Amino acid sequence: MKKSNGNTDVSTDDASQRIDARIAELGDWRGKMLARVRKLIHQADPDVVEEVKWRGVPVWSHDGIVCTGESYKNHVKMTFAKGASLDDPKGLFNSSLDGNTRRAIDLHEGDEIDEAALKALIRAAVALNTTKKARKKTASSAAK
Repeated sequence: MKKSNGNTDVSTDDASQRIDARIAELGDWRGKMLARVRKLIHQADPDVVEEVKWRGVPVWSHDGIVCTGESYKNHVKMTFAKGASLDDPKGLFNSSLDGNTRRAIDLHEGDEIDEAALKALIRAAVALNTTKKARKKTASSAAK
């Protein structure tokens, strides 16, 4: 299966292999955290598509970007593309709180993850994407 990745077409299998390689390359708690987050994303949405964009950043999409998995020296960051539009009743978002669009979760070594709350947030992001896509299709059909 081929997916568009910026100006380049890459297979989703290739993207998954590149994410595997990134996790292995990190080789420390960040790789383990990224692998754990990835597993939770797939559990929350089995239809999620893995991509790699912006110089190797893992991206999970379903009718649009759900979130990214960036790794830094002291944390792993999950950035939700439309996070500002999502309810966060458990207060998982702890970064990028000032913008009008994105929200992020910075995960540090030893942090516990509220798996149920994170999966709910992922499902909400997917629902937002699929609802917006359905609205666009309806509006496009009505315009014809």
